[in-house]
Amino acid sequence: MGDLIGDWATHITRAKLGYALPRRWAHTQGVAFRAAEVGPALNLDAGLLVAAATLHDIGYAPRLAVTGFHPLDGARFLRDKHGADERLVRLVANHSFALLEAEERGLREELAAEFPLLDEPLLVDALVYCDMTTTPDGDRTTAQDRVAEIRSRYGDDSMVGRFIRRAAPEIFASVERVEAALAAHPR
Repeated sequence: MGDLIGDWATHITRAKLGYALPRRWAHTQGVAFRAAEVGPALNLDAGLLVAAATLHDIGYAPRLAVTGFHPLDGARFLRDKHGADERLVRLVANHSFALLEAEERGLREELAAEFPLLDEPLLVDALVYCDMTTTPDGDRTTAQDRVAEIRSRYGDDSMVGRFIRRAAPEIFASVERVEAALAAHPR
């Protein structure tokens, strides 16, 4: 995955989110910026990480929201309409512990069967880190503040609120692993 994939990811995400959901687009740009910093620092497939970060919320686009579950809708769009790389599609489908939210929605088996979680823990953690340390406006934040913001925005009794409460310990652990890896690889 190189610059060409990153350019394609930016083009398609801007087209789907830029006008329709400008705040979601701002978040996406912040997540992609973080990925561009983190990927090379951790010797990951930086192009893949940046592309996944850029595309992770594409399923929110109004024209793509079939099930209403953005990781699944986005991954299906990328696979079915664009024939996107399997690793990329699986990262988008499973970003930020999507299986736990899929369970809340009754879609866990469907998501797991179509898009199995990648067996690349640091890459998966890096996408969680980039997403969960970026505000809805694209600014840097802590994972604790991001989780609190999501809970506040959706409410604890909502489907997303229940999911984020369940996922919080996993999110914090992912972020800690990435921070430890970054500390071990100073620039």
